[in-house]
Amino acid sequence: MKKKLKSIPKFKTEEQERQFWETHDSTSYVDWSKVQPARFPNLKPSSQSISLRLPASLLESIKVEANKRDVPYQSLIKVWLAEKTGQLLERSKPLKVRKRT
Repeated sequence: MKKKLKSIPKFKTEEQERQFWETHDSTSYVDWSKVQPARFPNLKPSSQSISLRLPASLLESIKVEANKRDVPYQSLIKVWLAEKTGQLLERSKPLKVRKRT
């Protein structure tokens, strides 16, 4: 027997929608068995501007390295931070123990 789905309410703000979905089960509103994968090729990841104080010598070293690679120094900083964060996350994952057979 097919379950009758509730209609999704209209929201005035994203915050209202977020609060709604935090307190409601989506299976009452969506038939997940009919969902198709979606691709959003032009969607850009959100970013946030920050202010960061660095020693002048460190910033100059970063700029020299960026110049060698022909990239903006801010982009190089982002790449380095992403690489280091990825390494730290990999190291913090629990190791999978193989069972001997």
